[in-house]
Amino acid sequence: MGTLYLVATPIGNLEDITLRALRLLKEVGHIASEDTRHTGRLLQHYGIETPQISYHEHNKRARLGRILRTLETEDVALVSDAGTPGLSDPGYELVRAALDAGHIVRPIPGASAPVAALIASGLPSDAFLYLGYLPRQAAERRRLLKAMASEPRTLVLFEAPHRMRSALADLVRALGGERPAAACRELTKLHEEIRRGTLSSLQAYFADNPPRGEFTLVVGGASAATWDEAGVRKELRRRRRLGESPTRAARAVAEASGWTRRDVYRLAVEGE
Repeated sequence: MGTLYLVATPIGNLEDITLRALRLLKEVGHIASEDTRHTGRLLQHYGIETPQISYHEHNKRARLGRILRTLETEDVALVSDAGTPGLSDPGYELVRAALDAGHIVRPIPGASAPVAALIASGLPSDAFLYLGYLPRQAAERRRLLKAMASEPRTLVLFEAPHRMRSALADLVRALGGERPAAACRELTKLHEEIRRGTLSSLQAYFADNPPRGEFTLVVGGASAATWDEAGVRKELRRRRRLGESPTRAARAVAEASGWTRRDVYRLAVEGE
């Protein structure tokens, strides 16, 4: 029985890959690649000749069986075009299928655009919510962002350049223009750019400067002033699901929301 390795690859700079990742890419029987041509350039750069299997969003159903059959006799490495596989790509389905078939799945950590953008944004990184790509349909996107209005954690999301302006307009509408934010593009590459400010200032900048390249957006969470009762209850439920006691959860939510601990504790007990 083979092992499925989830191998993080560079998000831009080819030096951002671990020695362990390079060794495994050489040792496995096959590499399942989102784009074989793109991954081929990385493999050529490091002199790796391991054969590839194409595995992406549009052929995942057809290729899943082949990869599982390959895993019966040899190890396979899964890579995405850039960064850590399994985030906003079809890696999840392969991981689930491999586990269901009894294979070992091992992560090989490395570059990750959401984490790189988060730590460089200047926004709180102790707790964050990864949203992946925003919905393409405007109505669906606006519903999602409206639901995030009272979310206290930092938001991290992807956006394509041709939707960047409309996404920023919806973010301003749903969260308010004064939310702190950072727009990160070309991370680790020669023309890396991290633009920090408010959602309104980013909207104004990109109104005059056409967005280019894939973006990772980092947006500050809701401040205490925006926490309503629904937001307090939502955060209490989240913390209780994580196993925190009502007292501990109430204390943490009170500190974050600006509510009194007594009022938050009352809501926590009511939710029991």
